[in-house]
Amino acid sequence: MSSYVRPTIEEPVFRDSDGRVIEYGNLWADSPPESAYSVTEHPERYAPLHAVADALIEHIRETYDVEIDEGPEAIAELVRPHRDTTRAVRIRPSDSDCATLTLIFTSYPGIGMHAGLLHDFSFPSCGCDACDSTWQTEADRFERQVFAVVTGNYRERVGHGQQPSSEYAFTYPNGRNSGGSPSAGVPAARLDAADPILRALPDGWAAWPPRP
Repeated sequence: MSSYVRPTIEEPVFRDSDGRVIEYGNLWADSPPESAYSVTEHPERYAPLHAVADALIEHIRETYDVEIDEGPEAIAELVRPHRDTTRAVRIRPSDSDCATLTLIFTSYPGIGMHAGLLHDFSFPSCGCDACDSTWQTEADRFERQVFAVVTGNYRERVGHGQQPSSEYAFTYPNGRNSGGSPSAGVPAARLDAADPILRALPDGWAAWPPRP
């Protein structure tokens, strides 16, 4: 079992124009209004994700046999680099059969994550008021995906249908999550380079080796 513990974070409180506390996660009893899809009233509610990412990086540093690089060159790992990146951290396990993780801190504030060779993930995934997510639910998803990668429960493949696609799957203790998309956003050379590597990993990326 992982010894990771999410850091204690003081709950941020936000109020509307009448001084009432905004209960994110419970904004809409029914469907949200169309106008809410283009509004993010308090993006700073996601700032705790930076503290969660810091804690994950330190836990990984202390627990696994990895090399950690920090600097703008790590941004190149992403398929779609974030323009508002303030910090980039690349975590490379000592075993090449393990997926590399790159974590991007953004000024939004949020976290971008590149896992393996072909896939980027964002926390929050949207952030608009209609989606009404909280930093806690985004942190839950972020931690689940990081530990799926670390424990060897992450797979990628290049699909070879009428249109090539990049596909991924996470397996969790209580379920799984998968997805994919046409390769329009991934350069053909990157797909071609990734394909033989991923074919050689039919069971997915390996679990990260512990720190000696």
